[in-house]
Order: sequence, then structure tokens, then C-alpha cells
Amino acid sequence: MRPQSHIKVIVRDVVIGGPRPLVCVPLVAENFEDLVGQAEKMAASSPDLMEWRLDHYRCPDTADTTGHWRSVLEALRDCLGDLPLILTCRRTDEGGVQPFSREKRLFLIKTLIRTGHIDLVDIEMANDDEFIREVQEASDACGARRIYSFHDFSGTPELPAMIRKIENARNKGAHIAKLAVTPTCHEDVLTLMQATLKARTGGISIPLITLSMGDLGRITRIAGGLFGSDITFAAGETTSAPGQMPICALRQAMAPLYS
Repeated sequence: MRPQSHIKVIVRDVVIGGPRPLVCVPLVAENFEDLVGQAEKMAASSPDLMEWRLDHYRCPDTADTTGHWRSVLEALRDCLGDLPLILTCRRTDEGGVQPFSREKRLFLIKTLIRTGHIDLVDIEMANDDEFIREVQEASDACGARRIYSFHDFSGTPELPAMIRKIENARNKGAHIAKLAVTPTCHEDVLTLMQATLKARTGGISIPLITLSMGDLGRITRIAGGLFGSDITFAAGETTSAPGQMPICALRQAMAPLYS
């Protein structure tokens, strides 16, 4: 039996941190039509969750109105049914596509949360304390859960540093802590898995998402759940991070490990 999170996060009857790791598929569309098309196609592949990467979306001139975003999210919800939806507007220094200003990112995140259609929101721990506080207030008011994340696209930090990142996410008020790093050798992949297990068995009671990116780290997307990671990411129409696999291939590879 894999090590489970002491605290479960339950969203739309989906249990994060339970007996099996979940599979999330990202939506990386640039416009409304492609977004809805991707959502319909990906929902048919039966993921456990879906993530809208807002930093890929080319906001129209009317996008500063709550009505516009409510319409977009209502259309998404029609496609997704009861699948939980994660909102992510990634910073460019952690893999984001568009260079939104701090104020623009904060405005978009808060506006979309306040529509009531966002189940979870992912923000980077690198954001300043005031940014995080405002997202916390908006998410608490609307019942959205928070993922606090750290991404390293250049390497893999030392084991103690990765544990501190996870602890920092918990201490800042995350419901789920996320850590994604880049391996430069096989030992880095093992260090990421060791950090996951150490965090899970060493007092981190919230769910975890831990990934070693790229081809070298692909095994963590399949077997990371055995060490305590609670969500893995599969490729949708395209990938949102290096090393993602098509959902059918990922589920096939995972099936013998979690049966």
C-alpha cells in the first residue's frame, strides 16, 4: 500500500491524497474555441482532474469583465461535468508562456476564483506575501483549495532544500504542496523520490505533487505515487511541461502499480 496523506482534500467527491494517485490533464488553448474543444476531447479520456493553464490563453479585449470570464468558465463546466478544475496562471520564470505583469496575473486569478467555478488554484511560492495573501482571501471566500508550487527548470535542489520547499508551502497555507524539478542525472530522480517519501513520512500531512521533469524523470510520473505523490500530469492536446505522457499510456503504465 502506498503512503497516503493524513489530510485528504476532497473536491467534487474526488479524494486527493487517498489510496491511489490521481491523473490531471492540462488545457493549453490560446482561444475560447480551442479551449472548449480541448475540454470536450480531454474529458472523454476520463482524467481525475483538469487544469486550465491560463498563461497560454490569449485574453481578448473584453477579458477584464467578470461576465466574460463567467461565460468561459460556464462553458468549461458544461464540458467537464463534475471533474475538478485547477486554475493556473504560471509565472514566466517558472514555465509560464505569457509575461503577465504581477498586477494582471493577480487580477485574473482573483476574478476567475470569484466566479465560483474554480475548484483549486495553483500559485508559485515565489510570489510575494501580499500576492499570496490576496489569493488566500479570494479562495477562502469562494471555497477554492490552494496548491502552492515550486518549479526548477535548471536542476534538482539538494534533498534538504526540497523538503524545506514543501514545508514552506504547508506553512504558507497550502492545501496541497507541489514540487517540480529537472534532473541532470539518475541520482537526481532518486533524490526527488526520496524527498517525497521523507516529506510524506516525516510530518507533512497535506497532499503532495512531486515530479522530476523531462525524459529522465518520466518514471516519477508513473511511480511517484508509490513514494507519496498524490497527483501526476498527463499530456492533453499538447504538453504543458517536459516529460508528460499521453493519458492512455500513463494509465496503462500505472495500472499494475496501484491495482
